[in-house]
Amino acid sequence: MTLSSAPHWTAITTEPDGLSESPFWHPQEQRLYWVDIPGRRVARVTVDGLQAQGAVDYWPLQEEPGCIAPVQSGGLVLALRSGIYLAREWGGPLQLLAPAPYDATRLRFNDGKCDAQGRFWAGSMYEPKDQALGVLYALNGKALHDKACGATTANGLAWSPDGQTLYWSDTASHRVRAWDFDPVTASLSNERVFHQFPIKPTGWVWGDANAPGSTPVYGGRPDGATVDSEGAYWSAQYEGKRLVRLSPAGQVLAVFETPVQCPTMPCFGGPDLKTLFITSSRQGRSAAELALYPGSGCIFAVRVDVAGLPVNFYR
Repeated sequence: MTLSSAPHWTAITTEPDGLSESPFWHPQEQRLYWVDIPGRRVARVTVDGLQAQGAVDYWPLQEEPGCIAPVQSGGLVLALRSGIYLAREWGGPLQLLAPAPYDATRLRFNDGKCDAQGRFWAGSMYEPKDQALGVLYALNGKALHDKACGATTANGLAWSPDGQTLYWSDTASHRVRAWDFDPVTASLSNERVFHQFPIKPTGWVWGDANAPGSTPVYGGRPDGATVDSEGAYWSAQYEGKRLVRLSPAGQVLAVFETPVQCPTMPCFGGPDLKTLFITSSRQGRSAAELALYPGSGCIFAVRVDVAGLPVNFYR
């Protein structure tokens, strides 16, 4: 990679979301899609190069959308707090595919996407954040099947280019795990730690890293992720103001500074899949932080040398 450690990011949006997540590039529409979780809305905008074309189109919802994926026949599949839904067109009626298999007063769906076979996967998060009750589910027909557990906040779902490895992170434990993946049966085996990021130091608060000589230093915790065509895993580091690129062996290849303290998820897009987009959060951040990073909650983009992988459609 020739991308510098402090790349020049371009703002794609100027109206910040509370917490933007789950971005994907729609190749037929040349649009970027994402969700604003606390804003309870889905968003999309046409992008040409590093510029948005026209205004962002928002679709308000009655519940928090954790993640979305495009549908091969048109429309979206959405993981809302109460279950997995199908919308056959933008802003159209929602058809329940599967109800949420958890207590929706304490859990909700978070990060998710489709595998190459067109199955929709979504992980849950335990909102009190004091127990690892989050589960990774796969949708098969109208039933959700448990595939992995032991996460407080499910994040970082991705597959290797050959479809033989599944990655899943737990933000709270700062850990990314990996499994051998069977594309035919969707079964997982050989669980292992792919990468363990340093745990947040006790007593760390935002602002320490901005004071000369201050300690402790904190690099953030793994949020959303994507994989590029070389098999490298890109992990957004929430509170770390950085994006980390890991090799297929879990080794750090590069660290890139982001224009906000809390990046949430990267994705590749553009006609050549060499535009890297990243979503971000401003929810619960201090006034001092937002004054320094007023773009928190916006979408940013930068050109990179290695292409990403195309989005998988729900079938």
